[in-house]
Amino acid sequence: MAGSPRSPPPPPPPEFEISRQSRIFAALSKKVIDLDELRMLAAQGVPDAAGVRSTVWKLLLGYLPDDRSLWEQELAKKRSQYAAFKDEFLSNPVETARQVEKEGNNNDNAEHVENGLLHRSEVTQEEHPLSLGKTSVWNNFFEYTEIMEQIDRDVKRTHPDMHFFCGDSSFAKSNQESLKNVLLIFAKLNAGIRYVQGMNEILAPLFFVFRSDPDDKNAVWKICRSRFILLLR
Repeated sequence: MAGSPRSPPPPPPPEFEISRQSRIFAALSKKVIDLDELRMLAAQGVPDAAGVRSTVWKLLLGYLPDDRSLWEQELAKKRSQYAAFKDEFLSNPVETARQVEKEGNNNDNAEHVENGLLHRSEVTQEEHPLSLGKTSVWNNFFEYTEIMEQIDRDVKRTHPDMHFFCGDSSFAKSNQESLKNVLLIFAKLNAGIRYVQGMNEILAPLFFVFRSDPDDKNAVWKICRSRFILLLR
């Protein structure tokens, strides 16, 4: 029995398409990139090859400077900035309280051992779960609980047709967690806006393109988090 006929190879791209792609590559290879030229070329579509699309988007969104020599420095700065956002806005009040108590115990135990006294834990007003203080980690946690629940529901509904975002795989769950972190940090940085339903759909294409960048040093799954946060402010 004869085998199934093979599908014919796809036709080569037309000459104008090859020329346009070459112009995009040429524009990106300049030491200082002409953003007006790049914007004009990108308006006709960006080739999805070798991280070109993610690089073009980063430039046109203002995340990367037009001077290529500054890219590495800027990427390191943005990653550090996002790490600081995570430490400040995604802290677990239970873990924070434990850490504070542990540090307090370590500092007090030495003094109490010398004095022959038993250690007594003290909870400050800002560390108490019922505190309404603006700097209270517990008050901040409870204030954003409803928003976190809304973000969680929306993220789980993001592009259900794509295994990248949905499913039981560790990869999909990791991507969902990243989306939730970005959206929650944005909500906390922008108290007047907070989270609006549908922001997950705005973030999703950015995250997908940047997360798919083959160059790990240039991978904007780390970058897009801080850029998205700044983009809508």
